[in-house]
Amino acid sequence: MKHIISALVENKPGVLAHVAGMFAARDFNIDSLVVGRTEDPQLSRMTIVVVGDDRVVEQVRKQLAKVVPVVKVQDFVGQPVVARDLMLIAISAPPEKRPEILSLIEMFKGKVVDIGQKFVMIEVSGPEEKIEAFIDVCRPYGIKSVARTGTIAMPRQGTMNVSAGKNSNPRQEQ
Repeated sequence: MKHIISALVENKPGVLAHVAGMFAARDFNIDSLVVGRTEDPQLSRMTIVVVGDDRVVEQVRKQLAKVVPVVKVQDFVGQPVVARDLMLIAISAPPEKRPEILSLIEMFKGKVVDIGQKFVMIEVSGPEEKIEAFIDVCRPYGIKSVARTGTIAMPRQGTMNVSAGKNSNPRQEQ
């Protein structure tokens, strides 16, 4: 089972290496890992997708909470979340196939971001399943390259724990 874990971490050098080292030392596999700044310049958010049973994920959460630069850990399993991936994909697009390809892009709510004589580069965002489905429909045209962000996620706004920000212990685990 895939679990999406969010870790709020101090925004300073070496934190990513420290967290990745913790995963490697305990033989936990990371399906995807995305790090980005937050609204607070002192903090970054790591969104980590881990495949494993509840026992494995509980160990991941506990170990993450022990890492000094980690401020807060949250496992989104069982919670309503908005999760998205972003992908850039370049596919072969000879002029005679472009109307067909543009129709597919429109169906997937993608966006053409670059175009050449023999290729088109498309941006697609959405749930992982949508990204995978778009890759599948592009295969017959010839995929030149793919770049993906990995999953980012946030709990739906109506379900956030509003008391979490008032807790005197910033290393609170949820």
